[in-house]
Amino acid sequence: MTLRTLLLSATLSLAAATGAAAQDAAAARGLEVELNALAASQKGCLFTFVAANGLAQDISKVSFEFVIFNDKGTVERLALLDFRDLPAGKSKVRQFDVPGIKCEAVKNLLINDAPVCEGEGLEKGRCMDGIVTRSKATAGLEG
Repeated sequence: MTLRTLLLSATLSLAAATGAAAQDAAAARGLEVELNALAASQKGCLFTFVAANGLAQDISKVSFEFVIFNDKGTVERLALLDFRDLPAGKSKVRQFDVPGIKCEAVKNLLINDAPVCEGEGLEKGRCMDGIVTRSKATAGLEG
């Protein structure tokens, strides 16, 4: 084998490995949920989320169970929020007006579970697999 043939073979092997790694990373993608804003409302606190579906499948219906922690670090409330549909590869903004809560007292949210996660070809629990959370609001968000 010539040096040129060895270099070509090594380059092709590296390209194949890099392509396989990128494909594995794309397959491992899941949902992303961002707490984008908290705003006072007449009822209590308006929570604004941006949700992105990084899965290959459309989600026809998804609900998340949120734990809302207050400024003392204790559980203020559990809330089941219906994010409805999330098409594959798309982002959607969802707002929820949660009554009886003051936004300034909300310090952290935790996505406890996704009790509803439906879509053709979706495995049970897939909505929580590899979920990525972040917050641009004054309160944090964990998944």
